[in-house]
Amino acid sequence: MIRRIGRVLFLAGLFYAPLVAAQWQVNLVEGATEISRSVYNLHMIIFYICVAIAVVVFGVMFWSIIWHRKSRGVKAAHFHESTWVEIIWTIVPVIILVSMAVPASTTLIQMYDKNSADIDIQITGYQWKWRYKYLNQDIDFFSSLATPQEQISNEQLKGDHYLLEVDKPLVIPVGKKIRFLLTSNDVIHSWWVPALAVKKDAIPGFVNESWTRVDEPGIYRGQCAELCGRDHGFMPIVVEAKSQDDYALWVAEQASLKVAEAQSVQKEMSQTELMARGEQVYKCTCAACHQQEGQGIPGVFPALAGSPLMTGNPAEHINVVLHGRSGTAMQAFGEQLNAVDLASVITYERNSWGNQGGMVTVQQISELLKE
Repeated sequence: MIRRIGRVLFLAGLFYAPLVAAQWQVNLVEGATEISRSVYNLHMIIFYICVAIAVVVFGVMFWSIIWHRKSRGVKAAHFHESTWVEIIWTIVPVIILVSMAVPASTTLIQMYDKNSADIDIQITGYQWKWRYKYLNQDIDFFSSLATPQEQISNEQLKGDHYLLEVDKPLVIPVGKKIRFLLTSNDVIHSWWVPALAVKKDAIPGFVNESWTRVDEPGIYRGQCAELCGRDHGFMPIVVEAKSQDDYALWVAEQASLKVAEAQSVQKEMSQTELMARGEQVYKCTCAACHQQEGQGIPGVFPALAGSPLMTGNPAEHINVVLHGRSGTAMQAFGEQLNAVDLASVITYERNSWGNQGGMVTVQQISELLKE
């Protein structure tokens, strides 16, 4: 019986293995930019040189083992202090290294040419989101993970872009040189989009540079490639390249949204409206640490359900959300969220999971943000 089960599992493995292997990507991605294709071509050149070296070295080694073995009566030759041998194994590696250095240097020079950019975008890493600020344009927003929490907790089937989808992608025009200025607000992150051949560390207190020029419209995905703490894998990157006309429409749309956001501050919102919006903000911004039901993670992130902070003086709660808590993972959200979202999420936290802390208005938050 055991042997029969073993044979069945073996046959199943034979059929299943090719299906799994078909999903693997063992080579570099050729990419969607001139730089990425140059990197891919350089990779293949170096790869073929290494293959040729391996073929020659192992070929000579196995030929020597088989045809010059002691059992055939062959006596080993001695090359000690041979001038010709010294010359050959000095010149050959030099030729190999030069043949590798020339294309590598050409590609590196191309990669580090960040001059004459059409658009400059400052990218700032936060735990665990990205901030995109278009310099010389009035566009500034945060991009966060959009994968539903139900998929993460295995309560729903995972989507095609599981953990690689965001609420607001970075939008750039095709055919334009985009310069990225990368830094971080807290710990070291790394902005990595394989299809663009861009991978650059975002370090607090430093500004690193990179650039890209995308040829065709499309969506290109990546993620933080630095171990930046708990939930490091929940920090995706989505770059959407649009045509020149579509990009102009998007810029105009962002201006309209900014006007609408300014107007929304003047609108009176009921507690029901604040709670509905606050739930969405909480799921996107707070649930990763404090959990869906506000239970937190003992010893790591405090519970919000039943917390005195949620039912006590609203000013203290507001201060923590706006300015964070020094020495902890609690970030300052005063610059990350607008007044409406801040009022909504604070109201939601103060009136969920059995808390009864009352409502915080948009006008209250707006006045505090002006100070």
